[in-house]
Amino acid sequence: MRRLQDIPVVVESGTKFKTEQGFRAIKNGVKRNPDAPPVPRGDKPRWLRAKMPSGPGYNAVKRNVKEHRLSTVCEESMCPNIGECWNAGTATIMLMGSVCTRACRFCAVDTGNPRGWLDPEEPRNTADAVRIMGLGYVVLTSVDRDDLPDGGAGHYADCIRAVKAMNPETAVEALTPDFQGRLGDVETVVDAGLDVFAQNVETVRRLTHVVRDPRATYEQTLAVLAHAKRHRPEVLTKTSLMLGLGETDAEIREVLQDLKEARVDIVTFGQYLRPTVNHLPVERFVTPEQFAEYRRWGLDMGFVEVVSGPLVRSSYRADQVLQKNNVGLGSTG
Repeated sequence: MRRLQDIPVVVESGTKFKTEQGFRAIKNGVKRNPDAPPVPRGDKPRWLRAKMPSGPGYNAVKRNVKEHRLSTVCEESMCPNIGECWNAGTATIMLMGSVCTRACRFCAVDTGNPRGWLDPEEPRNTADAVRIMGLGYVVLTSVDRDDLPDGGAGHYADCIRAVKAMNPETAVEALTPDFQGRLGDVETVVDAGLDVFAQNVETVRRLTHVVRDPRATYEQTLAVLAHAKRHRPEVLTKTSLMLGLGETDAEIREVLQDLKEARVDIVTFGQYLRPTVNHLPVERFVTPEQFAEYRRWGLDMGFVEVVSGPLVRSSYRADQVLQKNNVGLGSTG
């Protein structure tokens, strides 16, 4: 018979709970809206169907992540590609815990104030996990940590250096916070030995204040990306947009032009999917043919690569991005 204390506590999305570190957070990042209508079932088009995660590779990565006390954006953001990526032996590791200080209305990561908490063993654990998984390419991302004086830039850099020291042949991509626009903190991360620096613009200019936390602005993300490239020209820069939030084709072209002026190398486009009823609704489902067209727009403008498809996420098949074939998805995703 199972003891009561062995039964896991299920926290309802949008409600407050206490983390194992002892601070309070909101499950899935956005407070519960009791008046929100239920999400209709069966309304997704056929091209958005993803397989349920399973298989020996998936189980091995899940076990490795748990043993090393790591968080992954794959789990925390409810990524539909988790089964595919984990069965390929890859994972996007989320640094500095699983509680974000911001509350973007598209994101399912828990929101709260970690009050300066950091795991001092995380750099070593991250490097060890990369070694065990035998990764040739790893994406390190993180929650926003506005509670830390440097936004966690120093800890981020420590993790990158640890991975490189233990795995010198592994390419490292860092998908970072915006550090509230502090360019010195951006330099701290870029100088740590990474290969790709990413910061997501997420959406078009007009929708930024609706979609993202007020502390994250369109101009701030552009400035961070531009400075990273200016500071270390040899480092590739990358950003990602979600489509289906109400943007127009003209606004998508505007974003691409702004990113080109910021000397961004790689852009990814994917479909926004509503993680819970408390989050922003989907305004449209972009077809594979439209994704292919947006990819052509970007390539015609001279980006190194534009990865575009319904299930694409910023770190999806990131190790294949320089093959310049839409990471194997084909022209229509």
